Amino acid sequence: MPTELVVLNGSCVQIPCAFNIPEEHLNTFNRSKNVFGVWLKQSHKVTSDNVIYNSSKEVNIYQGNITGNMSQKNCTTVFFNVNSSYTNKYYFRIESERYSATDTEMYVNINVLESPQEPDIEVLGEIREGTPVSLNCSAVAPCPEHPPKLTWTLPTEFTHEDRLQENPDQTKSVLSTVTFIASYLHNNKNITCTAVYPVGTYNKTSEQTRTLHVLFSPKDTSASISPADPASVGSCVNLTCTSTANPPVTNFTWFRISGGNTTQVASRQNYTLNVTVGDGGQYYCEARNDLGFGKSQEVMLSIEGSAGKMQDMPIIWWIIGGSMVLVLLFLIVYLGWWRKSRAPDGLERTVNLPEPLPHEEPNQLFAKLATTREKPAEPEENLHEEIHYGEIYFSKQQPQKTQTAAQDRERDQWEECEYSEVKMTRRKTPDQDGQVNDLYAQVNKSGVL
Repeated sequence: MPTELVVLNGSCVQIPCAFNIPEEHLNTFNRSKNVFGVWLKQSHKVTSDNVIYNSSKEVNIYQGNITGNMSQKNCTTVFFNVNSSYTNKYYFRIESERYSATDTEMYVNINVLESPQEPDIEVLGEIREGTPVSLNCSAVAPCPEHPPKLTWTLPTEFTHEDRLQENPDQTKSVLSTVTFIASYLHNNKNITCTAVYPVGTYNKTSEQTRTLHVLFSPKDTSASISPADPASVGSCVNLTCTSTANPPVTNFTWFRISGGNTTQVASRQNYTLNVTVGDGGQYYCEARNDLGFGKSQEVMLSIEGSAGKMQDMPIIWWIIGGSMVLVLLFLIVYLGWWRKSRAPDGLERTVNLPEPLPHEEPNQLFAKLATTREKPAEPEENLHEEIHYGEIYFSKQQPQKTQTAAQDRERDQWEECEYSEVKMTRRKTPDQDGQVNDLYAQVNKSGVL
């Protein structure tokens, strides 16, 4: 029988028991005859005080029953309504017509408790991220007629299977196996197995809590720059890489992105940088352990000053800046062409010339111009700048107005009519009349203004 049994106060207890007869007494032990079992408390000596149960009697101090087959040398016994006074050691004795004996060397200790023992949680194998995990929870069942019920508390969905099993010492226990898929989020999370024992009309509970340890590659890897403000050339900045992993990270690596190229710059968790103009750009880090690696998001190291800022500008700002330069160059070229296409001296001159009548010849028009020029000048206080717009038409009259002649005249008018704008400014200079004379001289000479 087992050396010790833990029993709940108010419950029952089953004592697994089996015996053998020494060879020298096999002839005297007649299994076909009535064989009785006797339980002795505290001492192996048979007295009226220590015999607590005899299967040959109907009334005993302890309420119980030998459930085993004595003829098959099975002496398993159940005692009911256990109380705290049952805590003691017990010996078993065989009594028959021809043979009676007690094993003085073998006994069982019964320990009666008010609360049940904690269940035991066992992890089957290594828990690794993304793989199925099995956990066992076992609780003793000292009273197999009323075994405990096991429940689980886990941070994820799971399936479980319960069964009553026999232990190597022939005691009983309830085993519950739970299965789930491990995640790195389960690491350092608690799992709980609770055993609920029925005792009479009420229940007694006990639970065991353990912490999960899940193996996983680096997660939640992040990079940071301190100070976060744009750095000045010659100052120091600290780049820090953090990550969560189990087992812990064994290697941190820093990379820099500049001009579309990625370069490894350091191999440590904390990277201190003495800033130069060329250090601006994006940085990220990688954390690695035996199960894999994790990569952080990029962080920007900005440098004060135009050189650093231009180097750190994203490609979109280079495109916008280049486009603005091209537009400005186009405007400069266009303005130069427009000014070149105007008058050589850059001024627009307009003469308010009288409109010629259809029968007037060019000489008659010139006479009007001369008359206009000879008007007396206005007093200086009335002088002001005037801008006049006019059109000059030159045509040769034809005696016949046939359709052909009209077309020719229209073509001649088109070929010989020119439009000009002359800006006349009266200035308080002595050569005002001379400028006007030069203009009329030009008209008289060419016939075209």
